[in-house]
Parts: sequence; C-alpha cells; structure tokens
Amino acid sequence: MWELFLKSFLTLFVVVDPVGLVPVFLALAGDRPPQRQAQIARKAVLVAGGLLVCFFFFGRGLLEYLGISLEALRVAGGILLFRIATEMVFAHHERETAEEKDEARERADISVFPLAIPLIAGPGALASVLILGGEAREVPGGSAVVFLTAFLVLFLAYLFLRGAASVRRALGRTGVNVVTRVLGILLAALAVQFVADGVRGLL
Repeated sequence: MWELFLKSFLTLFVVVDPVGLVPVFLALAGDRPPQRQAQIARKAVLVAGGLLVCFFFFGRGLLEYLGISLEALRVAGGILLFRIATEMVFAHHERETAEEKDEARERADISVFPLAIPLIAGPGALASVLILGGEAREVPGGSAVVFLTAFLVLFLAYLFLRGAASVRRALGRTGVNVVTRVLGILLAALAVQFVADGVRGLL
C-alpha cells in the first residue's frame, strides 16, 4: 500500500505540476484582486477534482465499452506523459495554445478553462488516474489510497495557486524553471515504466 501511495503521489504530482501552474496562473489572473484570485483557484481545483473522480469511477467502463484494454491505455498514457515530460524539460509548455490563452484573458471566468481543463485535469492526469485506479484494485484499500493522493496533490495545487505571487518571489523564475525540469525528468521515467508495463501485459 505504501508503494502505491508513493507511486500515485509522485505520478499525479509531476503530471499536475503545481509549481509549473504558478507562472500560468499569474499570467492569467495576476492582475486581479487577491480575493478574486482565491475564488478562481478554489473553483479550478474543485472542477478538476470532480472531473478526475468521474474518470476514476466511469473511465474503466467507457474503455470496456470501446474495447480498449488497460494495458493499451498504459502504453498510450505513457507516450502522452512522455510528451508532456519532454515539454517540461525543454521548456516547451504546450498544455494550452496561444488561442486558448487569448480566449482565457477575454473571459471573466478562467477557473474552468484553461485552469481546471486542461492545465490541472489534462489528458495526462486523466490517463494517470485511470491507470492508477486499475492498479489500486489489486491492493486492499488501494482506491482509498489513490483518492488520498489525488486529494493531496489537488490541495497542493490550490496552495500554490493561492500563493502564486509568493512562490514566484521565493523561487524566482530560474527556481521555477529548475523545479519544472526536474519534475519533467521524473515524469519521463514514469512514462517509460507505464509503457513497459503495458507492453508486458499486451504480450
């Protein structure tokens, strides 16, 4: 169970990347009052959490309906996570496009888009939750462990968003870039492991 906890926490933490959310959040909401920033951060995390919970419970049934095996999802999820990892390492963040950024600035509410989706609960996080959920069924109390780690990661994301300005001052732009790259390397290793487990299961 401890191993599942560590794996779930590390996977979700590097995928959601709370530290990497800081500069994006400041770019989108940095000019808004602190109280409004707190409301945006809270709503974004709640929406993302709800989406992850829904995918945890109903994602497997959807895969079965479509005839997709969990092993195939592991391979696909690993490839997707590896792409995200390379973007983190080489500083090519493409979790939102330029058009999405412009649209976000024009909208009054940015908490759902692009913060909750796709920045917090993006394709990588959804795939990770589904894969971890499949592994959790083989461990007594595993589902509760995955829920706990998801809650912890989302809570950390909320704290980083709430203290975005303070985090940027404390770490500096260089510090944020270093943390993001280190998390990218860890995510790349996890992605390779996902692919290896999936290929082993398919064979």
